[in-house]
Amino acid sequence: MGLLKAGTAAGQSMLADQWREYFYCPSLESDVLVKKGEKRISGRSSNTKGSENLISNGSVIAVNEGQCMIIVEQGAIAEVCAEAGEFVYDSSSEPSIFYGDLKESVTASFRQFGKRFTMGGDTGKDQRIYFINTKEIIGNKYGTASPVPFRVVDTNVGLDMDISIRCHGEYAYRVVDPILFYKNICGNVEGVFTRDKIDSQLKSELLTALQPAFARISGMGIRYSALPGHTMELAAALNEVLSKRWGGHYGIAISSMGVNSVKASEEDEQMIKELQRTAALRNPTMAAAHLAGAQAEAMKSAAANPNAGPMMAFAGMNMAAGAGGMNAADLFAMGQQAAPQMTAPAQTSGTGSAESARTGGKPETAVSGWTCSCGASGNTGKFCTECGKPRPAEDAFWTCSCGTKNKGKFCMECGRPKPAGVPQYKCDKCGWEPDDPKHPPKFCPECGDPFDDGDIIR
Repeated sequence: MGLLKAGTAAGQSMLADQWREYFYCPSLESDVLVKKGEKRISGRSSNTKGSENLISNGSVIAVNEGQCMIIVEQGAIAEVCAEAGEFVYDSSSEPSIFYGDLKESVTASFRQFGKRFTMGGDTGKDQRIYFINTKEIIGNKYGTASPVPFRVVDTNVGLDMDISIRCHGEYAYRVVDPILFYKNICGNVEGVFTRDKIDSQLKSELLTALQPAFARISGMGIRYSALPGHTMELAAALNEVLSKRWGGHYGIAISSMGVNSVKASEEDEQMIKELQRTAALRNPTMAAAHLAGAQAEAMKSAAANPNAGPMMAFAGMNMAAGAGGMNAADLFAMGQQAAPQMTAPAQTSGTGSAESARTGGKPETAVSGWTCSCGASGNTGKFCTECGKPRPAEDAFWTCSCGTKNKGKFCMECGRPKPAGVPQYKCDKCGWEPDDPKHPPKFCPECGDPFDDGDIIR
């Protein structure tokens, strides 16, 4: 009776599994990474007694966009299809008399009947269809629980230091190698495999990779405050760090990276601002502008002081200025002297030309460029090309003890002040010189400009 029952069961299952079948995946939600394919059986279908986990030869499988279909037979991957459309499985080991050559199909069916009979009427086979989601899996949040080291490099001010930052945002990834993902992550899943089963692992590995990724970003000279504008570079750096683990083992890769905010500690931010401000004031002109602004604010505050009165307040400012230190005018002069001076090329002219007539037939010698008090440099004539002021006399220059020739109150090389002496005056507007340069009148008789410190030539 056992053999008869086994033969009957083998024959019935063999006949039930002759029908071609239609497999599909109704939908893959955003949180579903892998889903087992379904066999469509409607109320009008006669294929209601077919075996589970069995695919007849010639069965049709519908593959949608953003999906990759994998056929697993006896535990091993047999077919893979990532192209949207209809896939006909014509290499199945389960024959069907409704597909292919009828004679060969009948012969293969009898062989299959014999195999099932030896197994008590059971199929002795397992064939499954899985659909893997290849779309971008978005909305994966991350955040640094503890500060991450970040190197701040600012070549403009010579800044190179390490700080600690916190950042949070979202990233998206996608399955780029479905075979690796199935083998190493979700193999032999019963129904569906959702992303929450690997989210914690991916987040932990992502935060671990943030430190070397930030090191690569810092090496590009990108400031931490500009990180939200360089998410593509950050995603590329993370993929480079995680490529061996995620790409070579999980079969996934980061497709996009979003940085919502990057925040350093208050102490680090304040220290960076102070260092940048201090470095900017190394320029004498910048320092002069900063000092002039501070003096203007102090004058406003002194004038508005109702307690001590404006006169007392300004007297206090004068006492503070007289106690020592630099003033804005001296700093502006130092900045002007430090500016590179341009030298005009020598001009020569042949005999008989207009230049020769002007110079009496003698070649004109090279004229060194000079810088006017208004800031215009590269002047070669007797008057400034910008403001019209006459060229300062040669005796306006003085030689420092270090050997540097200067024009101003401080040496441009060593910073020593100009040696004290009896000042001599010359009008800085029209160039008029008094008979006694040491004792000029109060006003220039030519242009009416008053004589002050700006008219001192030495």
